[in-house]
Amino acid sequence: MLKRWFISIFLVMWCMSLHAQISGVVLDEHGEPLVGANVYWANTGIGVATDFEGNFTLMPVKSTNRLVASFVGCHNDTLTILNRQPLTIVLIDETVLDEVTITERRMGVIKSRTSAFDTQTIGTEELCRAACCNLSEAFETNASVDVAYSDAATGAKQIRLLGLSGTYVQLIQENTPAVRGLAQNFGLEYIPGPWMSGIQVSKGTSSVINGYEATSGQINVDLLKPNTQNPLSLNLMFNSETMAEANIMGGWQIPLKEEEHVHHHNVGEEHEHEHCHHESLYTGLLAHYGQNFMAMDGNHDSFVDMPKTINANLANRWFYRHGDYTFQAFVRGLYDRRRAGQLGHHADTIANPYHINLDTWRVEGFLKNGYVFDEESGSSVAVITAVSYHNLNNSYGLRNWKADQLNAYLNAIYQGNFEGGGLIDNDHRLSAGVSVNFDKYNETLNLPVTGLQDLSRWEVTPGIFAEYSYKYADMLSLVAGVRADYSTRYGFFFTPRMNIRYSPFEWWTLRASAGMGYRSPNAIADNAFILPSSRALHLAADIKQERAVNTGISTTFYIPLGSKQLQLSAEYYYTHFLNSLIVDTDQDPHAVHIYNQIDLPGAKSFAHCAQVEASIEVLRGWTWTAAFRYTDVEQTTYNSAKNQYELRPKALTNRFKGVITTSYQTPLKKWQFDVTAQFNGISRMPDGFVAYGDMLGGYGTPKPITWYPQLMAQVTKYFRACSLYLGAENMTNFRQDHPIIDSFEPFGPDFDASMVCAPTSGWKIYVGFRYDLEKPEE
Repeated sequence: MLKRWFISIFLVMWCMSLHAQISGVVLDEHGEPLVGANVYWANTGIGVATDFEGNFTLMPVKSTNRLVASFVGCHNDTLTILNRQPLTIVLIDETVLDEVTITERRMGVIKSRTSAFDTQTIGTEELCRAACCNLSEAFETNASVDVAYSDAATGAKQIRLLGLSGTYVQLIQENTPAVRGLAQNFGLEYIPGPWMSGIQVSKGTSSVINGYEATSGQINVDLLKPNTQNPLSLNLMFNSETMAEANIMGGWQIPLKEEEHVHHHNVGEEHEHEHCHHESLYTGLLAHYGQNFMAMDGNHDSFVDMPKTINANLANRWFYRHGDYTFQAFVRGLYDRRRAGQLGHHADTIANPYHINLDTWRVEGFLKNGYVFDEESGSSVAVITAVSYHNLNNSYGLRNWKADQLNAYLNAIYQGNFEGGGLIDNDHRLSAGVSVNFDKYNETLNLPVTGLQDLSRWEVTPGIFAEYSYKYADMLSLVAGVRADYSTRYGFFFTPRMNIRYSPFEWWTLRASAGMGYRSPNAIADNAFILPSSRALHLAADIKQERAVNTGISTTFYIPLGSKQLQLSAEYYYTHFLNSLIVDTDQDPHAVHIYNQIDLPGAKSFAHCAQVEASIEVLRGWTWTAAFRYTDVEQTTYNSAKNQYELRPKALTNRFKGVITTSYQTPLKKWQFDVTAQFNGISRMPDGFVAYGDMLGGYGTPKPITWYPQLMAQVTKYFRACSLYLGAENMTNFRQDHPIIDSFEPFGPDFDASMVCAPTSGWKIYVGFRYDLEKPEE
């Protein structure tokens, strides 16, 4: 009986998710969120910084109920907290000269000062500095994350973090699985840019709460929420490649009961928020449609430069709150159609054209429920449940790849502060819980030589985790966690991780991290770039789990320069693979060999990554960021010249990247001008690479690609409720000449569209329109 009672209580707890103790939003006098504002308990070192929506959550303390909010250029505000109802704090500009308000412009990328994790927050202001049609274009002004085409035929993109491909980045959407499994190939383009409210990029090992898959880092995407988004938002874009996109979003409140009453106050005055327990219900709609109308062949190689696409994306989400209980629901459906290959002006003269047909259907959803048990101890329970179904039917000439994936995910979390001697200690916090991940793949690959291969599989991975957090004033914060998981394919494995931040002075912060990451490889989905080629596939019979250790150290200086502040940071990360799935394109120019690192005696795989970055607002409204990153990624592959395996730089991986980006916003935000320059190079080409024009059928000496520049710019004109923007990408017009090898003989043995090391298309112009119908004041 007791056991049954315990199980019932535990299941009820699983139906509830985390609800912050003291939560709210910090706004400026115009209703815009203040990103990076400090919210802290008076006369203590306990506080947090607001996120990219101005939101914050903070645990109560025993010593005081006076909460202080502050932001550069604004009056501080002190509140007396009597309950846990959500707060709306408005900070007023403090400097007014001749009726002109002088404020400091907020940086578009915020690096957390208080978190133990090395995390950058990319807000909507940064996302709007470029077209940002989808997640793959959200990092054009960012030095930490690379995005490049994975092949020259399908338009698929892949990110890199710390020099490693996106497969080693845990990419989640509001802490639920997003770009993984079959979605790895085009998943970045399935998240429209206008839907995003912000992105958090964490380098190195992240929290064990979200799982074990983060090897080089974690990227979490937050979408617009119905309780904070505008009633109507519209985003339209058209570019010179005849790509058109339309996005319409809206969030609305559904009246249930009497709204909360807020007591207004003067600047600097202490005030109280008077609330009554009430229900609030919101719903939101996110819709996207994109289409590429024309097939263009700019380099006259008979293959279209970009595929003709149709993408339809529709989502609905709900938000409900009643007292200590919070509920969120999200559901989305997606259809993606791509047609590529020999569709250009040469296609009519080709007797047997090479066609690429890619069709994808995806349905996904998540539920979040939450309840707070005791505000004094900070105890709460949380659960996130998510389900997705992904179906693809792809053909590349005579090659066919059909697959579907069913994923189910559950993460239940308990959090609370330590208690001793009858007192609650807010400096010590424990999070613990259980998780289950289920993947079922039905997958077949049909190649002309090897025939039909059945790659179907399934995996269930239950696990338990615990994470301890400690904070000493603003000087020290530490997060140490461990997971124990069991995979039905790979057995038991443990994931220890630790992150620590030390700030001996207000202007200097040090961070260090160490931990492990694991992932279950998906040999075809992870390497779909090899399919538009004639390369034979040699796949290891027993693919093993990938395991790696990541360590890192970083430092940030906040240097005052007059009335401005220079943020200077430096970091170094090292990833050492205990086992990786090596994709060897060196061994044979007509084949690709995929094998386990541990199956090759003495094989190694590792990545070094070092980066320096500086950011400053040099003049009012004018910001600059400059960064340089060096990566050394090496693995054991075959050297065809020496006829032996050896440790070599990984092919098609840039050694360095430099970024200089600047943005100027005129007073009163009438105009904005953005310019970004990138410097990329160099990368090693695989052995046997055939440059266009070499001897037909011969394989010359591999040629490294020297560094190349790229330039992007955008001009935005702001109006009261809308804005117009005009921009250009790759203005240097640098592109890889004839990236598709033997493109006029795609059914021959030399055809290969996977040798991409630089942009495959020239410069592009785009124009767009944004409109927001603001929420009425409550």
